[in-house]
This record gives sequence, structure tokens and C-alpha cells, in this order.
Amino acid sequence: MEILIKVGQLVLSLSILIVLHEMGHFLPAKWFKTRVEKFYLFFDPWFELFKFKKGETEYGIGWLPLGGYVKIAGMVDESFDTEQMKEPPQPWEFRSKPAWQRLIIMLGGVTVNFILGFFIYSMIFWTWGEEYLPTKNVTNGVHPDSLGLVIGIQPGDIVVAVDTYKLERFSPGMVKSRIVIDGARTLTVERAGQPVNLTISNEVAEFLSLNKNKDVALFSLRRPFLVAGFGEYCTGSLFWKKCETSPAEKAGIQKGDQIIGLNGEPTAYFEEFYDKLTKVKLVDTDIQVQVLREKKDTLALTVHTDGNGRIGASIVGDLNTFYELERQDYTLMSSFSAGWTRVGNFLGTQFKAYGKMFSGDLKVTESLGSFITIGGMFSPKWDWQSFWNLTAMLSLVLAFINLLPIPALDGGHVMFLLFEALTGKKPSDKFMEIATMIGFVILIALMVFALGLDISRLF
Repeated sequence: MEILIKVGQLVLSLSILIVLHEMGHFLPAKWFKTRVEKFYLFFDPWFELFKFKKGETEYGIGWLPLGGYVKIAGMVDESFDTEQMKEPPQPWEFRSKPAWQRLIIMLGGVTVNFILGFFIYSMIFWTWGEEYLPTKNVTNGVHPDSLGLVIGIQPGDIVVAVDTYKLERFSPGMVKSRIVIDGARTLTVERAGQPVNLTISNEVAEFLSLNKNKDVALFSLRRPFLVAGFGEYCTGSLFWKKCETSPAEKAGIQKGDQIIGLNGEPTAYFEEFYDKLTKVKLVDTDIQVQVLREKKDTLALTVHTDGNGRIGASIVGDLNTFYELERQDYTLMSSFSAGWTRVGNFLGTQFKAYGKMFSGDLKVTESLGSFITIGGMFSPKWDWQSFWNLTAMLSLVLAFINLLPIPALDGGHVMFLLFEALTGKKPSDKFMEIATMIGFVILIALMVFALGLDISRLF
């Protein structure tokens, strides 16, 4: 079911982005009285799922969800309609229009995507506002993972800065981005009330940049192990199942209990309990778990771990239970300012990331991904705030990629149009046909390469 929810979100998001992107080409073409022969969501090689014709334009849905297109008369594009280009130019054709009109038509798609990303981010701020954990409220400090321990983070430290950037909000993701994208090599933590500077090596930064480590962070919040529920242990098939209670529930642990010790050793936080349990590899065996019930009764319960060395109890996920969060709400007008700032920060990060890829500081193979990677970014549960946030990001990514000066992309057409506007020399239709073919082959090769990378990551 989770896979279906992710696929559903991916298809809906791409459909919105593709239709509006192509509308960005379609409307200016119509305004300049240029004939649009086709408007398709998804590609339709050999056959289409649905189509109808209204006026001079055929509208339809293809079966290959890798993009969409509008076929504009008199334009060399991915349709490679060379027969049309052999005929004398007609007034309604793209090639007959002034360069400035053709430039507006070609920039329409990316313009819509930039505006859409900005608009969605603004509406997210207006609708949901921002809830965040101020760094000053991280009273329990952080729990370093193995990589955090390597650079010197200790349990209970509070991460306050990365290089010269002061962290007003708790954000392991921001710290990771600053290290990988901005090249930060110093982390400042507050330890026992005193600042301590830690050095981040190039090896650690490279490790964080690997695709397989995209979910790795240097640290996480320390949280008391307050039991929220229990996992299901089921065997059988879709039509017949046999489910058992989890080891923790069998042992008498209840929702709301706080686990405070393991085998006589105190574990004030969930992370400490988990580390002790996994490091010793207490698999399929009895352990002693100390439990605080209703904040007054301390119990010692025997739990038999499962085959993975787990007890089958989940922690309360709401940070409000453990920390004092703050919230910032936005008026309609202030949301636009916040949306603009978010777009600027995102595009700045994209420019830096692509710059690092071109310079070789960031491996292309670790940054490329296909629709499998994109689909995996969506939440396994349908959450509209998460959906729109990711759709806004994808809209900006689509605009950014489409502006790359590669023939067959909008940026390639814009490059040739700017050349024409500056020199007064228009590239021949034959040249445009060959250039578009080369660009199309490059794009297909990149898509196949990205898909191959994603498939290899699954194994």
C-alpha cells in the first residue's frame, strides 16, 4: 500500500508540473498566433491512452510518464517532423515569428515552473506556517551517530554553528548541506556551557555526499524512550495471516511507559537503549528492561528479543512531548516574502551543487537519479503539506534542468535564439535538426544511465 501511495503522489505531482510547464509554451504560442498541433501529458510513442481534438490542437494523454510536450508548427523539436520543415514557411509557424516572440514561447515553460515553485512555497507558509525547534531549546543535547563520534561530537553536545553559520534552528539536514554543498569544515558545539570547535575531514564530507548515505546524519535529538505502541509480528499471506504480539507487549510493557534501563544499566534516552541493545547483539534472548510507569512506579520486566535483537516497541514521535517548539505564522503578504526567500536559497544550493559536479568535487553518479529516486522522496502516507513541499521543489528542479544549454531542452533552444538575436544569423533548419537529435540522444542516455544507477542501488 505504501508503494501505491508513493506512486500516486509521484504521478499526480508530475502531471501538475508537466501540464503547467507545457501550458507555459502553449499560451504564448497562441497569443502570437502560432499553431499548436498537439498538447500531451506524457509521451505517446506508437499509441496514446486518450485523445480528442479541439480546433487545430489535438489534446491527449500518453502512456510513457517521462514528460510531456506541445508540438508547435514549424519548430524543430523531439517529434523530428522533417517533412513539415521541407515546405515553405507559413505565417502561423514558429519559424516565421520574430526572434523575440520565439524566445518568449521557449521561456514560457521554465517561467511557469519558477512561478509555480514560488507560489506553492508561499501557500505552504500561509496555510501551515513553520514549526521548528530553536537550538536554544535543545536541552537534552544530541546523540551522535558513528560518523558524528568520528569528528568528535559527544552525547549531550548542542550543535550551535557550522563554519561561520550560526544555527538558530535545530537542523541536521542543514548541517549536512553546509558540509557537502558549501564545503564547511568546522562544527561548533556547546559542551558543558563552553564552545568547542570540531574539524570535519574531506573524507567525512565525501562519505556524506554518497547517495547510499543520503539518510545519514551526524547526529539526532536525544529523546526519552516513551513507548507509543508496538509492532506487529505477522506470518502468512494477504489472504491468511497469523499475528502475534510484540516481545515488549508480551512482557507487560504498556503504552505510555518510559524505558529507563537495560540489564541494570541506566538508559535515560531512547538512543542509548537502542545502541546498547544493538551493539551487544542480544538476539532471541532474555533481557532485563527497567520501566518507569506513570512517572512513579519502577518495574523490572523480562523481555525476549526477536530474531533481529529488537523488542518491538516504538517511541513517541511528536517532538512537542520532549521539547518546546516555536511556531511562525504568516499573513498572505508575508508568505510571499518567505516563499521568495525559500526559492532563492534552493536555487543557490542548486547552482553550488552543479558547480561542484562540473568541478569534480561532487560525483555525478552520486547525484543523478531517475523517477525511482523521485518517487522514493514522497511520504509513505498521504500528507498534503509534504506533497506540496516536494512538488514545489520538483518544479524548481524541472525549471533549472530545462534551462541547461542542451539541444532538445528549452535551454538549448534559448541558446540558439540568443545567438540569433545577437548576431542576426539564424541557424538553418538542418543544423537545428542535427543539434536536436544529438541533444535528444544525450538526454535519453542520461535518463537510461540514471535509471541504471537507481536499479543498481536497489541491490
